[in-house]
Amino acid sequence: MLLNDDFLLTSEWGRRLYHGYAEDMPIIDYHCHLVPREIYQNKGYESLAQAWLYDGGFGDHYKWRLMRANGTPEDVIRGDDGYAKFLAFVDAIERAIGNPIYEWSHLELRRFFNIDLRICHANAREIWDRANAQLATPDFRARRLIQRSRVHALCTTDDPASDLAYHKLLADQEEQNGFAVLPTFRPDGLMNIDAPGFAGYLQTLGQAAGISITDWASLKAAAAQRVDYFHSVGGRMADHGANTFYFAPAADQEVDGIVARALAGETPDASQARAYQTALTLALIGEYAARGWTMQIHANCFRNDSTVNFRAIGPDAGFDSVGDQPGIARELKCLFDAAQQTVGLPRVILYSLNPSDMLPLASLAGSFQGDGQVQRFQLGCAWWFNDTYNGMRDQLTVCASQGLLGNFTGMLTDSRSFLSYPRHEYFRRVLCQVVGEWVDQGRLPEDEEYLGSIIRDICHNNARDQLGLLRE
Repeated sequence: MLLNDDFLLTSEWGRRLYHGYAEDMPIIDYHCHLVPREIYQNKGYESLAQAWLYDGGFGDHYKWRLMRANGTPEDVIRGDDGYAKFLAFVDAIERAIGNPIYEWSHLELRRFFNIDLRICHANAREIWDRANAQLATPDFRARRLIQRSRVHALCTTDDPASDLAYHKLLADQEEQNGFAVLPTFRPDGLMNIDAPGFAGYLQTLGQAAGISITDWASLKAAAAQRVDYFHSVGGRMADHGANTFYFAPAADQEVDGIVARALAGETPDASQARAYQTALTLALIGEYAARGWTMQIHANCFRNDSTVNFRAIGPDAGFDSVGDQPGIARELKCLFDAAQQTVGLPRVILYSLNPSDMLPLASLAGSFQGDGQVQRFQLGCAWWFNDTYNGMRDQLTVCASQGLLGNFTGMLTDSRSFLSYPRHEYFRRVLCQVVGEWVDQGRLPEDEEYLGSIIRDICHNNARDQLGLLRE
């Protein structure tokens, strides 16, 4: 039966571990793209199309990609006719067997809406009507959806220049809400020195920091002030979107000249941009280490592959793909080696969109453990295009073979949707199935209490204990 109670669990040990230890564990979602304003304002939805597919320019680009592949016109995907949009998605889902979105979408219907119907054209009207009736109730507003998912803390993704106003308001509601909403320092705008408008961005950042950015020294001071500010609001995470990264050390005098030319409106060449990005990354690593933060690096990604679609629709619309930068592990190795010798190392979680990087990154993590910290470096969970049944199994296997799986901080949503939390259930089922198989193979003892404690740690306790996200 589709998505029955033992969905993905073909091993008796897997079933025991999931139902006995993983199923009811709370969630710490330490990387997502939820919007703090929408949480504070307790956003609601008018229809399943708005909640699931498209919401005023935003939405689930995983699903848009499937719809485009099924021939759905862009004016339907981004248009105003919600039911037509929903029907187009249903038609795509019927062709999407083996795709995780097929399973995620059915999970969301069951877990949030209690709709136990196959997503197909014959059931479309009933699903639409039943879901929309529930969306009109208080149980489907933003904060209630988070509470129903048993989320204890979630980390949004925030520009360094943000005033974090909604995070402050939500901090005042934390006891009432039953969950924390914490900022994550995402310095893309500060890193992209070769992007149009960089000088204007530095002016905005300087205003937020109360520091006039006129050179490299004042830029670093402003960045440090913003890290301090995020820390004061509860931030303990940074996230670097290293689509590509090349380690290019340079003296401060050289970096100062690059910054001066950028402030004057000049666009640096590739070598200059790499020198600046290396220097800034090292400076920020020092700030993170000094404050006990965790640095996440999401690497090896192609962005906005289609120029035509980027010009017509914009970024983050489903036109990204797996990067193929060779030797990125070497570049990161050089970065961490330099940081360890100069500014120190924070806790680090490494992700790559290219699965061929998993083993190099997992082994790299083993070279920078120490300083008395549990799991200072680790391979992050299966990310984006790897966020699949096989991708999760591969990541867990590599993580276990190269380190201590029992210290792994587990799953995150990496999503802008309040309905995406069943992805944690999916991960937990895969985790328990994999561990159950190891028991059946004689690779682990038949000790339910021992294995169950490790499952609980991976599902929740490690993130709670290692990342410092829950306020005392």
